[in-house]
Amino acid sequence: MRSFRFVATLFVFALTATPLAARDGSPSGATSASGMPGMGAAQLTPDYWIGLLQQPDRVILDRTQIAAENAQLLKTDPSMHDLSALPHTLDRARVAGWIQAISERPTRPVFDADGQPVPAATLDALVDALALADIPAQQPTRYGLVVRRAALRAFPTALRVFSEKGDTDIDRFQETAEFPGTPVVIAHASRDGQWLFVVSPRYAAWTKKDNVAEGSAAEVFGYAEQAPYRVITGATEHTVFTPERPELSQLQLDMGTRVPLQAGLPPDEPVNGQTAQAAWTLRLPYRDAGGKLAFSPALLQKSTDSAPDYLPLTRANIIRQAFKFLGERYGWGHAYDGRDCSGFVSDVYRSMGVQMPRDTSKQSVSPALSHRLFTAKDSREARLAAVRALQVGDLVYIPGHVMMVIGQRDGQPYVIHDVGGMSWRRSDGSIGHIKLNAVSVTPLLPNLFNDHQTYVDRMTSIVRIRH
Repeated sequence: MRSFRFVATLFVFALTATPLAARDGSPSGATSASGMPGMGAAQLTPDYWIGLLQQPDRVILDRTQIAAENAQLLKTDPSMHDLSALPHTLDRARVAGWIQAISERPTRPVFDADGQPVPAATLDALVDALALADIPAQQPTRYGLVVRRAALRAFPTALRVFSEKGDTDIDRFQETAEFPGTPVVIAHASRDGQWLFVVSPRYAAWTKKDNVAEGSAAEVFGYAEQAPYRVITGATEHTVFTPERPELSQLQLDMGTRVPLQAGLPPDEPVNGQTAQAAWTLRLPYRDAGGKLAFSPALLQKSTDSAPDYLPLTRANIIRQAFKFLGERYGWGHAYDGRDCSGFVSDVYRSMGVQMPRDTSKQSVSPALSHRLFTAKDSREARLAAVRALQVGDLVYIPGHVMMVIGQRDGQPYVIHDVGGMSWRRSDGSIGHIKLNAVSVTPLLPNLFNDHQTYVDRMTSIVRIRH
């Protein structure tokens, strides 16, 4: 995922290219009903790919090693924010720098959901809404917890804008989303007071003020350390319906979200009017009438997909977790209650306790992640050699896009990714194209990037999550 300041995106493809030759391993044989090469029904199941592995349950990194990797990420990756290390006072330059880095006025025409050009006066008003002149010279550092799945935006507005008429999937003001229990620093407010500029561990952007409850540093950071807890291991789960606590009723919890359990309640005491016999009693944050942080129990059915800790980091779990999103609609910046390509891979790894930067451009070069970089000096042969050595869980980056490797079959690597579509050269020389717009499984080698390059030709990095 990339924000407005990047023009290109892999969601909209202009893919008519010269393919790799057959000797490069382009698949033949099984074909899906849509005509995708190398794909049959079996390839759409996690068990198929797990069955190809030897020792699929061998632990790649244990919990201690993962904690060390996460600490290194927070320490060395400039795209990450160690909130606990920020000073007790924020100065104007720091806050203005955060805002100006994300809230860039579009320099190209943008269109609204009806295909009408967004007037310059509207864009000027959005810049004014940043209220940059109101940032104090010094301010106490304020903290909060996200209380619901919260969209993070480039500007303090719900206005959706698009680069082209009719392209209403990629909202250029949508940046990402954060999830219940995520700690943030509250750095600024919009001119109308309805939006907050927040800094999370992996992003800094605007969100509606109702998405955040303000608390002390001890409350905010202490919440993340509480145990025991549950980790959401399904794609998305929801708390039970409860009219007694509507702000926590059917609350969406996405894969990798860690929620403490409520301690001290008698086992026979109802929670929000319902028995807890067949449910986990979570301790969830909410925003009280004054906007302050409060906590309340809420129930999560035991039949939902959750675990008492992060899942072991194994190749089998990587595949199983990735396939739980198979078919989910593409959601730029975590829109549509879904996720985009980089959000997809980071959420999968998050369910195993591994933290990653949010965007492809940051993931692919992070100094804390083991990666192999590619430049124009790398030959096709060198690129193909690296592709043949890909392992399950490896992340393959091209400009604006990331794919997760799920295995090799007949010398052909296969990937699962959140992608707009796939194009390839047919045996008769014509171009085949499928609009996918979802988390999908595809072979890697036949994918075309443009009219003269393949994905492999444009590969910029391979990231491997292991020592």
